[in-house]
Amino acid sequence: MSRRVVIVGSGGREHALALALRAQGCDVTVTPGSAGMAASGQVTITNASAQDLEADLFIIGPEAPLVAGEADGLRAQGKLVLGPGADGAQLEGSKAFMKDLLAEASIPTARYWTVEDEGAAAKVLAGLTPPYVIKTDGLAAGKGVLVTDDLEEAIRDASDKLSGRCFDGAGSRIVIEEGLLGPECSLIALCDGKTAVAFSTAQDFKRAFDHDAGPNTGGMGAYAPMPGLNEAHVAALMASCVQPTLDALIARGIDYRGLLYAGLMLTDSGPKVIEFNVRFGDPETQVLLPLVESDLFELFCQAAAGALAGAPRTSSKSCVTVVLAAQGYPEHPVKGARISGLGSDGQLIEAIEGVRVIHAGTIRNDDNDAFLVNGGRVLCVTAIADHMAVAREHAYRGVAQINFEGMHYRSDIAAKAAEGRNP
Repeated sequence: MSRRVVIVGSGGREHALALALRAQGCDVTVTPGSAGMAASGQVTITNASAQDLEADLFIIGPEAPLVAGEADGLRAQGKLVLGPGADGAQLEGSKAFMKDLLAEASIPTARYWTVEDEGAAAKVLAGLTPPYVIKTDGLAAGKGVLVTDDLEEAIRDASDKLSGRCFDGAGSRIVIEEGLLGPECSLIALCDGKTAVAFSTAQDFKRAFDHDAGPNTGGMGAYAPMPGLNEAHVAALMASCVQPTLDALIARGIDYRGLLYAGLMLTDSGPKVIEFNVRFGDPETQVLLPLVESDLFELFCQAAAGALAGAPRTSSKSCVTVVLAAQGYPEHPVKGARISGLGSDGQLIEAIEGVRVIHAGTIRNDDNDAFLVNGGRVLCVTAIADHMAVAREHAYRGVAQINFEGMHYRSDIAAKAAEGRNP
C-alpha cells in the first residue's frame, strides 16, 4: 500500500508532522507549506487546494480550516481525513459552545459566564476574585485570552474585545471564567469517533517572557513528558475529562475523528479543563511526535477510518522545543529580518545530535540563499535525548547558533522539569 499524505497548513505544527511522517517512509505533500519545509528536499510543497490533490490520507493542521468545514468538503469527495467536521470543530471555534457542552456533561471545568454586553461583563468581573480570565468566544490564534489580577485591566480588556477594537468578530461575545491555580498540562488524544487514546503528556509555555510574564502567545516552547504524571494519572485524566467529552459529542450526533487536545489545570481540588482544541497543539506537536515509536501513518489512518486498534507507543526519552519569536511578537511582529546560523537545508550549520529546526514562519529571499522572518513565531529548536536535562541543554545550544534582528525567546523552557521537579 502506498503511504501518500497531504498535510494542510504552513506552520511549525505542520512541519513537525511532515518530518515525523517522512521519517517513517511516507510520501508527504504540504499545502501551502513553507520555504523551510521545502528546503530539506524531503517534502513536496504546493499551492494547490487539498481538494485538487490525491493521497491516501489528508491531515488538516490548523483550527481555522477545520472550523470552516474543510474536513467535510474532503470527506464529501470520498477522501480519508484526520480532523473533525465543522460540527465537532465548534469545540474550539466557540468557547461558549465548549463550556456549555462541558457543563451539560458534568466535566470538571471553571465556572463561567457568557457575555455580549460591556456593562454585564463589568458586573460579572466585579463579583469575582482574582485572577480574572477573559476569553474571546471565537478563534484568536491563541492570543484571545487575558489572565490578570488587575480588575481595571480585566474590565478594559472585556470592553476592547466586545467593542471589536481587538479580534474583530471573534470578541463580539466573550467568556469570563473564574481563575484557577495549578500547573497546566496538555493532553492530546487521537479519536476515531468512539474512543480516544492518549499521546504523552506535555506542557507548553504560553506567556511571552520568562517566569510567565508578558502577554499570552500561541506558545513559546514546550516539553514532554511531564514529570510526576504516570500511566495511571493519564488514564484517570482520559476517563474524567477526554472520553466524557467525546461521549458528549457523540450524544449530539457528532462523529468526531481527529485530535482532541485537552488543556488542563491540575488544581488542588483535582484536574479541570481550561480549553479544548480540535487539532494537534503548536508547539506541543514538536515534542510529542519525536517520542512516538508506533507507525503514525497507520494510527492516523485508523482514526480517520473510525477503527483505532490501539494507543500510540511512546519512547522513554524526553523532548524540548524552544520557540524563537520575531521582534514585537505577539502584538506587532516585525517581518523581513535575515536569519543567520542555518544552512541551505534550513537546519543548523553546526549539527547537534538529536536537534532539529522546525520552521514556523520563514521565507527565502530572492536569491534563495537565506531565510527571512515571515511570522510571529519564526523557528522552533527541538531536541530529543535520553534525559530531560540533556534535551534542554541541546535545544539551547541550538538556539545559540541562530540569530536575527529582534529575536527573542524564553530561557526557562523545561527548567523545572530538567531538575526533576513538578512544574
